[in-house]
Amino acid sequence: MRIDIKQPERFAAIFETVTGTSLHRPISGIATDSRECKEGDLYIALTGERTDGHGYLPAVMEQGAAAALVSKKNKELNLQQIKVENPQFSIGKIAREWRRQFEIPVIGITGSNGKTSTKELLVHVLSTKYNVHATEGNFNTHVGLPLTLFQLENDHSISILEMGANQSGDIEYLCGIAQPTHGLITNIAPAHLAGFGTIDVITETKGALFNALKDGTAFVNMADERVASIPVSGEKLTFGLTPDCDFPADIHHEKDGSLTLTVDTHEIPTGSRNLSFVQNSIAVSAIAVSLAVDWENVISQINSFSPPKGRCQVKKFDTITVIDDTYNANLSSCLAALDYLKAFSGNGRRIFVFGDMFELGDSSADQHMKVGYKCTEIELDQVFTIGNDTKYTDSVLNGSIKSAHFETPAGLISALKNSLRTGDKVLFKGSRGMAMEKIIEGVFLN
Repeated sequence: MRIDIKQPERFAAIFETVTGTSLHRPISGIATDSRECKEGDLYIALTGERTDGHGYLPAVMEQGAAAALVSKKNKELNLQQIKVENPQFSIGKIAREWRRQFEIPVIGITGSNGKTSTKELLVHVLSTKYNVHATEGNFNTHVGLPLTLFQLENDHSISILEMGANQSGDIEYLCGIAQPTHGLITNIAPAHLAGFGTIDVITETKGALFNALKDGTAFVNMADERVASIPVSGEKLTFGLTPDCDFPADIHHEKDGSLTLTVDTHEIPTGSRNLSFVQNSIAVSAIAVSLAVDWENVISQINSFSPPKGRCQVKKFDTITVIDDTYNANLSSCLAALDYLKAFSGNGRRIFVFGDMFELGDSSADQHMKVGYKCTEIELDQVFTIGNDTKYTDSVLNGSIKSAHFETPAGLISALKNSLRTGDKVLFKGSRGMAMEKIIEGVFLN
């Protein structure tokens, strides 16, 4: 990860306040990956399970790094090294002081699914009124969120911060740095169970966002029982598919298969068949209107939104429709994506290409089987699976659906190429590490 620092003097002053050490040279950027480090950068030497960033200090010095934040010094190097107990925690403390300079709305977004899609839609809608600062890419972690905050400048009038969590305590830590004034938990689902253990721990971890808003506003999704059960310490604004909330919503199916959304009596023809997108639109509408964006702009921006890469992007390759939902996967997002595939009209076959869902711990086999049962329930025409645990998905199909399991991408690509017919609709889904977008490239672009 790397970001530019546009105000080196201000950064140097805050850095000295937190660490007690003055920087010898101006800092033009911050890098945590030695390969991305540029001249004038502050290099953060992180220690992980597989690598120790301190081993790359000679390399970043050669690349012109101005300084390094370390937990142990390499005395043989002619490089300013600021020793702290934990470089990761220290850069978080510096980021917290940076954030404290700004008295603007800061919206924290977390949840098991839909964080990035909701954030991107919210940026699109709020941009009609605000100069928006927001998380880019996957900068939503203990390291990424602080780097995101350093890009917050005086001309920004609102900030939207995505907050990811892999284990208990993650969201509480990130809130301590970001100090959000508003918060949204999109949903609670059994994701990253290998790190959390149980869904109750997930609920408690995500719920730290609402707890951090003692002087702020929590946007509560009443359609999600677990989210609705989380205590709120400050102001509470509710939304959902129920009349007894602040932003009541309803979803209507049009004859062409698209979905029309009604929020607080305002009709929004989305033109989309993607139920997850429409559900995200309810949350975004509630937040935007609460922040004084008028309904006309909310409706027009939802209509003009294009989903981020790999998140239910619809692509056409000759007569074949591809639904690229390859960015990541867990059980609830897979079930939602399958409902999306089912909603497509036309005579072509509906085909699912499914790669492993990661970080599910002991529940992995069961959750992969549930995806298989969903494929049977919606009567797909064909299912292709690849990986270690999708074999459980394939096993429950049991001949009810034409299916095949593959160990290698090459085998899957070849079989899929030979199978496709005119008018087919094909959904690609799998966890990030499965790189399912390469299967799409192999089938359609090579």
